[in-house]
Amino acid sequence: MAGSPSPQRLKRSLTLWLAVLYGLGVTIGAGIYVLVGVAAGRSGMHAPLAFLLAALVMSFSAASFAELGTRMPVSASEAAYVEKAFNRRWLSLSTGLLVVLTATISAATISVGSAGYLGVFVDLPPRWIITLVVLAMGLVACLSTQQSVTLVGIMTLLELGGLVLIIIVGFAAGTGMITRLPEIWPSFTDVGEWIGLSGTTLIAVFAYIGFEHLVNVAEEMKSPSRTLPWALFLTLGLTSVVYALVVWVAVVAVPPAELSKSTAPLALVFERLTGWPLNTMSLIAVVATLNGVIVHVIMISRVLYGLACQGNLPKTLTQLNARTDAPLRATAVSICAILVFALAVPLDGLADLAARLTLLVFAIINVTLMRIKHREAAPPAHIFVCPKWVPVAGLISSIGFLIFDLAVR
Repeated sequence: MAGSPSPQRLKRSLTLWLAVLYGLGVTIGAGIYVLVGVAAGRSGMHAPLAFLLAALVMSFSAASFAELGTRMPVSASEAAYVEKAFNRRWLSLSTGLLVVLTATISAATISVGSAGYLGVFVDLPPRWIITLVVLAMGLVACLSTQQSVTLVGIMTLLELGGLVLIIIVGFAAGTGMITRLPEIWPSFTDVGEWIGLSGTTLIAVFAYIGFEHLVNVAEEMKSPSRTLPWALFLTLGLTSVVYALVVWVAVVAVPPAELSKSTAPLALVFERLTGWPLNTMSLIAVVATLNGVIVHVIMISRVLYGLACQGNLPKTLTQLNARTDAPLRATAVSICAILVFALAVPLDGLADLAARLTLLVFAIINVTLMRIKHREAAPPAHIFVCPKWVPVAGLISSIGFLIFDLAVR
């Protein structure tokens, strides 16, 4: 009796440049446009340091993802890693669905946020705007991976350009950006400042969530053993530099107390520095939200495709379009799931839930790498290898942030 047909394989078309743009697009989102005010309210002039500390903490888990991703460059990566380490299908499926749920909640939250920004320019009810945004961005995700990620890259450059513009304008406005740099560092004897900085670092960690989704497009990268680690670390490094500089410009240009009360802090900073209207930054925020929806649809569809390839979901989700090589059925499921959450579920607090679930995924991934390393005498050739203490540090930091988050609420 003939066996069931093998799942169709995704095409390897992503270069390092496109992978980094995808990583930046899924990491740098509209959240930073609001997060600046929260960070300024908690830590004042020390806020930029929190973003650098958060990047350092995230680097441990990034290294774990890099090693696992070069060992197994497949879609539904987290599920595949867990299956390899523990050989438990239910645990693998649960991990994959946890990743899907987290990304779906994030995408739904971004979609609702897009309605707020687009409502300034389009006179339609929010539910209509949300529906049109998700459907339109879903259609973009149905293009070939190279085409859709290229568009994501262009939108990411526009989105990133808005933040870089703030940095340039800020440093061109006067010498205060340089002369006040010593104010970033808190006093060693002021316990309150360090506690505030810890809380701000937790918020900043949430701003970096997204870079790990690069592993779910590793199957579509050219030479993933070389491309994936570089893409992960470049995404994390570039994001940390942009975040720290933007936050520094913000707290120098606008008093932190005033910044913390603004509902559009970066728009306020831009207006204060240039005199241009608030709508200028609102347009860039629109691009950021639309971009965020696209990259999440792409990622969710690849996880569903990968779970189907592993035999954990119906094989019909592995079907690829003959012209675009995109998993259209998995993409359709992704679009429907996002719409359900965006339109039918109250989203108050779901963004925080998505962040907590992501930290839980980080903890699982670090434990997975620890187990794999413990069981083997030597790692395979031609992969990225991190020291054994790195996943331990990643696990401790992930669990530590989860505990701290629960303690401060």
